[in-house]
Amino acid sequence: MKNHLLPITLALLLFVSCNNTENKTTLSIQSDEFYINDQPTLKGKVWRNYSIQGLLPNVRMVQGIYDDLNPETVNRWAYPDTKTWDANRNTKEFIEAMSLWKENGLLAFTINLQGGSPEGYSKTQPWHNSAITEKGELRSDYMNRLKQILTEADRLGMVAIVGVYYFGQERRMESEEAIKTGLINAVDWILENSFQNVLLEVCNESSFLYSYSILQEKRVHELINLAKSRQVEGRSLLVGTSFLGNHIPTDTVAAVSDFILIHGNAVEKWEGIVEQINKTKALKGYKGQPIVYNEDDHEDFDQPMNNFVAATSQKVSWGYFDYRRKGEAFECGYQNPPVDWGINSERKKAFFKILSEWK
Repeated sequence: MKNHLLPITLALLLFVSCNNTENKTTLSIQSDEFYINDQPTLKGKVWRNYSIQGLLPNVRMVQGIYDDLNPETVNRWAYPDTKTWDANRNTKEFIEAMSLWKENGLLAFTINLQGGSPEGYSKTQPWHNSAITEKGELRSDYMNRLKQILTEADRLGMVAIVGVYYFGQERRMESEEAIKTGLINAVDWILENSFQNVLLEVCNESSFLYSYSILQEKRVHELINLAKSRQVEGRSLLVGTSFLGNHIPTDTVAAVSDFILIHGNAVEKWEGIVEQINKTKALKGYKGQPIVYNEDDHEDFDQPMNNFVAATSQKVSWGYFDYRRKGEAFECGYQNPPVDWGINSERKKAFFKILSEWK
């Protein structure tokens, strides 16, 4: 006797299996607020008499998929216990720490396909860290690591600000056309993998520091438009780019960006944060979209007013940049490989202590 229920059972199992792989976190923007799964972030919450609804507190953690393809420099990043560098361990420990960040109030982090300076700040970059080849193709090992991180972020309800280019590493690209190809491939990869918890940062700090003019202030809007034009099944990404610390975007970039990224490095007093925000909002191209700091190396978290609080007072999201200073212990900083991705240094504890008040 035939079992007519078997095909139906198999079909149901397949349906459940497919549903279990569906992404859980969807990011959107309404006016100047971020929404996760159709609800404003931090809905209805007030902190120190400031509304924090719609904000996206974040940390610069750009080395989550870091590797060094230069055999002459790779040993610089050796772990203190094994005396060797391990890119997969780096990503594994990043992922293991993500739930702790979320439990302490973090909603977003910045990661970059070309990382950032593994020294915090650098004049030269002999190391080779890039998920993008000189022709604009994507390196599968890097992208596999990124997929693991974005998948965990999706599970946790977190947002990833995914940067594509970083000055110093972009010099390895063979042409402007390769830069466009790399951007297209990165955007398409995110869309094809159905990640909807991503903000795309075309490049970190568009400026004269880039060797290609299309990554500089006067032309970077071309890449923003290119990234926004890519669609998969009717879906596209939210796109913007950042500028140097204590700078504001160009009118053109403000006009085409879905959100505004600014940096607080070199803003030495909290009053300067308010001034920077006001100048950004006064741009002719500004349309009222969310403003986000996704890099600021200032602290003073124990003070009643600091850059974090100043940005929050203006209903602007703030992002912490913590790097290991020379001579500091392994647990310090989120930028210098090998990174301790936990919350184990005094600076990290101070930041997350104030952020945990938002929960």
